[in-house]
Formats: sequence, structure tokens, C-alpha cells
Amino acid sequence: MIVKKSLLVLLPLLVGANFIYTQTFDNQPKTDLTPTSDQSKVSVLIAQILSQGHYQKTTLNDSLSSQLLDNYLKNLDYNRMYFLASDVQSFEKYRYQLDNDLKDGNLAAAYEIYQIYKNRALERDTYVAKILEKEMDFTVDEYYETNREKASWPKNTDELNDLWRKNIKEQALRLKLNNKKWDEISKVVGERYKNIDKIISQTTSEDVFEAYMNAFAENIDPHTSYLSPARSANFKIDMTRSLEGIGAQLREQNDYTTVTEVIPGGPAFKSKQVQKGDRIVAVAQGDDGKMVDVIGWRVDEVVKLIRGAKGTIVRLQLLSSNADVTAPPRELRLVRDKIKLEESSAKGEIVPITHNGKPFRLGVIQIPAFYANYEDRQKGETNYKSTTNDVKRIIGELQNQKMDALVLDLRNNGGGLLSEAIDLTGLFIPDGPVVQVRNSNGSIDVLKDNDKSQAYTGPLAVLINRFSASASEIFAGAIQDYKRGVIVGEQSYGKGTVQSQLDLNRYMQGTDKLGQVNLTIAKFYRVTGNSTQLKGVTPDVQLPSVFSAAEFGESSQPHALPWDQIPASNFKPVNNISEKLVSVLEKNYEKRLQSDADLKELQQQINDAQKARSNTKVSLQEAKRRKEREEAEKKNKMLAAAEEDVQDNPVDTEAASTNSEEPKKKLYNLKKDDYLKETTRLIADLLLAAK
Repeated sequence: MIVKKSLLVLLPLLVGANFIYTQTFDNQPKTDLTPTSDQSKVSVLIAQILSQGHYQKTTLNDSLSSQLLDNYLKNLDYNRMYFLASDVQSFEKYRYQLDNDLKDGNLAAAYEIYQIYKNRALERDTYVAKILEKEMDFTVDEYYETNREKASWPKNTDELNDLWRKNIKEQALRLKLNNKKWDEISKVVGERYKNIDKIISQTTSEDVFEAYMNAFAENIDPHTSYLSPARSANFKIDMTRSLEGIGAQLREQNDYTTVTEVIPGGPAFKSKQVQKGDRIVAVAQGDDGKMVDVIGWRVDEVVKLIRGAKGTIVRLQLLSSNADVTAPPRELRLVRDKIKLEESSAKGEIVPITHNGKPFRLGVIQIPAFYANYEDRQKGETNYKSTTNDVKRIIGELQNQKMDALVLDLRNNGGGLLSEAIDLTGLFIPDGPVVQVRNSNGSIDVLKDNDKSQAYTGPLAVLINRFSASASEIFAGAIQDYKRGVIVGEQSYGKGTVQSQLDLNRYMQGTDKLGQVNLTIAKFYRVTGNSTQLKGVTPDVQLPSVFSAAEFGESSQPHALPWDQIPASNFKPVNNISEKLVSVLEKNYEKRLQSDADLKELQQQINDAQKARSNTKVSLQEAKRRKEREEAEKKNKMLAAAEEDVQDNPVDTEAASTNSEEPKKKLYNLKKDDYLKETTRLIADLLLAAK
């Protein structure tokens, strides 16, 4: 409802029902990649939409032009491995011109820059083939810097060649450390770049246009984007979650296909072995298929390999998001399946613990997404499938099992339906405002829970992590602001913006598909007036986090919209949680952090992971790298040995029915989940403090 209301305000101000553009340019460079007349027209339309219709009105000026040039070059050549310094200097003539070009529909600069990038990329194939002719010397003590985002552009071809020599040597050494012979190493790396060249050679005008428009959109905010007609069609398919595959959203990032979202209910989610930020380096079909190296591939080509019929097997080689640059990939076997709403459902169970010598029965509900079956809802069915209805039902079941307190697990919940976040909050508060929404015209909507009844009034904890976002942050923020429950875990993601999808064919005459714009049109605010944007929700008790906000989260995005405030809404806290109580919980946690072996080990693992990720300079000497790998493998074996006596899938004997059905597997194992384990301790502390 919010999206539709905002669009009614926005769109008539932007363009008429039929946008007509007639100006053309004859001075476009004569290359194998040139813009079409439709693309020139669409660029003007997109510039209007993004400057006038975006939540944060943007002026097309010299400052934006300068940022656009830098962002376009960064997107094309992130590690500064293709353009020479002389190339970049030649682009300076466009630094303060691109804003005017956007207004006029002149795409000459964008295509000229891309053509030079394409030529430079294709030149690399000859050099790579040459240096792979002879086995490299891995006894030389030299290093390669893997992160060149802020490095200087190579001054000349000799400097560029040496940079590429080290780059290829690093890739070859990875394979050598996996016991590959030089002939195989040379073949794998050579084919990798032949494939990259093939992809670059097949670049279309549509690809260049999309890349340039997104370089523009990203300068306004990270969630505003342009999708070409082909990608727009894929986006609509993905939104229905009807494709059969592994259930992960992917994007190209620095030569890797990177996981940006793990879809609840899909095979990747169920495996619990795929996380945001993981990089896919190879894909194989079936149990016996050959691994196909996909480094440098276009994401849509990688997706074609991963997607497949339900029940078939795909194997992936992954570099973990928290692993250092020298780590070997791990292999994961997944059975493709259709991602269904039901598989994203909330699930709950009783987790018995003993704390300070006292037994407690804690209810834990896992909420992977905010979902609802709108068809059943529109039919008037009262028990339609939804997050709120499922959680309400589970609470009743847990209460029948005499639970003492409730934990809601929102880790890795990337959001979903705003209405469900509001309704779910209503299960735990009497009534009142839940979230405020400020639209692009400055108007503020206060969205409320109007149901005075509550499904649960007892002690409550909400567990969040860095990847809890959007609707999750609205719910957790409301529970915190009403002082209804204690928030535990990591600072959340910080996505406090609302997007709408605009089909460009609605605003421009013509029969050809023009693609779509995903446009940020509103921002979320908590009932206190604080935005969830950028900062997210800070837990009352903050547990160790392997991911910093600067690396993963909204604040890691260069052009994220800022945090700000609006007036507080009229709400009445229930005051179940006081500052004094939070202080007691924090002190208890700090004591355990100093003495509890599991928490100390968790903190050490996090410190090791952060240190490893910060190391972007790697040795190209085989002896050093082997020693580093042996030390890492030794530490991993020690950790695995410490967990050998932990049962992987304990069963819930209490949940076994009387008709001799098999006991169902437990959702949680506290011996392997330090975050939930500490959360259960904290809510037990809360129960003891209340007595």
C-alpha cells in the first residue's frame, strides 16, 4: 500500500503517460559497440526519474558527473588491472560533461570508455598465453596485493605486464597447492581467460548501456538500479521464487560470482553452509561431473550452470566470505529444488537448559522471512499462511509445553512484507504505532497495530545478526522501543529504504521492451523517530561479530542514504525491559565472556577470521604458502576434534507423538550455536532477575 500511494504522488510529476523523445546524435563513435536510438531516449527518461522521483532529490551537476565517471571506471576495472594511467587521463575530458550528456541522451563517452576497456581486456589474452608457456618459479620471495581498489593505475605496459604476471602466478600457486601439475595448471588458467575473452567479445550494446546506467544509479543510492529487458524478465521470475535451483541471489563482484542473498526454504538455506558474501569459483553437474571454473564469468552464465530441474544435483566450490585470500575453496553438494513459500515458514521448539542450577524450558521460534499468502487472505480465510499466523500458532503450541520464556530468532532474515512486520509486532504489544514511513514528498505515514489482543505477554528476547534487514529491523526496533523484550546479537544490516519497480514501457512509446528501474521512494523510521537506515538496530546486549559494519551492511555502501530523525510518534512503552535490567544482563554476559570456554573460543575464531580477511597481501613463494595452509588446517582439525562428541542432529523426544511416529529432529543444537546458547542464558538471567 505504501508503494502504490507514493507512486501516485510521484509519477504524474515526472513524465506523461507517453514519453516522446526525438533528439538524436550523429557524433557517436564508430565502433563495434554503439548505442541504439531507444537507449539514447531511455537514458533521458532514467535521468528524469532518478533526479526527480527518487526519495532524495538529486541535481544533475558537475559533482554528480565526476562521481559517475569514477564509478563507471571502478565498475569496469575494480582492481585497476586493465586501464593504463594514460587511458584514465584521456577520460578526464568527460569529468564534468556527463551530467549534460545524460540530460541530452548523448552516450558517446560511455561507449568510447567501454570500447577502450574491451580492447585492453582482449589484449591480456595474448600476454596470459605467453607467460603460461613456461612453468613459473615458485621459489622467488615476492608478494601480490590482491586488493588494488585504491592502487595507482599502471603507468605503462611493462608495469601492467608485471602486475598480470603476479596475478597469474597467484592463481597458478593456488592450483599447485592443490597438487595440480603444471600442464593442468596452465590449461585451467588459460581456459579461464579464454572464456573471459569470449564473454567480453560477446558484449552487446544492451550490456554497455546497463553498466553505464547502473554506474549512474549507484551514485544516488545502492538500492536504485536499472535492469535491462533481459535482466528485468529474470528479476520478475526471481520475485516469484518459482525457479528450480539452489535458492540464492548472485551478483558479479571483482571477477567472482558472489552470494548476495540466501533465500529461506531453498537448498542453500537448508544446508546452513552458504552465507552472504561467499564466492563461487566452480560449478559441477551431478556427483561425477567435472568442475567448471567460473572465475571471471558473467553472473547470468553462472546462473545457467546452477539452475536445473528439481531433484538434480549441483556441486559448488566456494570461497567463504570470512576466509582470507589464500584459503582453499570448499566443495558443497546441493540437491536442486523448487523454492516454495511453505518452506520459508517459521518453526519452533522447546529448548531445555539449566542455568545457575535451575532448569528452564525456553521456546525458540526461527523466523526466516516475513511472508503471507495474499490469495487466501483476499478470499477472507482467517488462517491463511503468514509469518504472523504461523508464529501465533507456534506460541500456543509452546505454551502448551509449558515454556518459561520466548526467543525469536531473526538471524539472516532479510525482510519481506512490511504488513507482516507490523502484524507480528502486534502479537507482543497491546496496540499502537509500529513504524513510520516518510515518502519522497515529505509526507509521513504512521503504520499501527490496531489489535489490542496479544498472543504472548511473557519474557521475550529477539536474536538478530548483521544480515537481519528491512522488515526484521522494523520488528526488532519496535520491540526495543516499546521496551517489550531484550534484543541480543549483532548490529543489524541497516536497510531502511523502500523501493518500487517502474516498467519503463509505461512512460515511453514503442513496442520493444525497455527494461525497468528499481527506485528508492521512501524511508523507514522507528516509533522514536530514529531511522533504521544505515545504523540498523543496535542490540541491548551485543555479541561478538565476525562481520564489521564497514565490510557488510548498509554503511559499507559508498552512496547509502544517511541516517536521520523525524518526530517521534505517539506511543506508550510497556516497560518490560529497563535500563537497570539491561545493565545486569550486560554484566552477566561480560563475566561469561571472560570465563566461558565456548565464548572465549568464539571470540578467538572471530579475531582470527578478521585478521585473515585483512591480509590482502599474499606470498607467491610456495614454501611460505604451504606453511600458512598447514597451520590453518591444523587449527581447523583441532576445532573439529573438539566437536567430535557433539551430536549433529539431536532429536526431540518430547515431540514424539503417541502414535509411534519417529521423533522429529531438533532445529537447534546449543553445543554448536554459541549465539543462541548465550541468548538462552541471557533470557534465563532475565527470568531470575524478575523473581
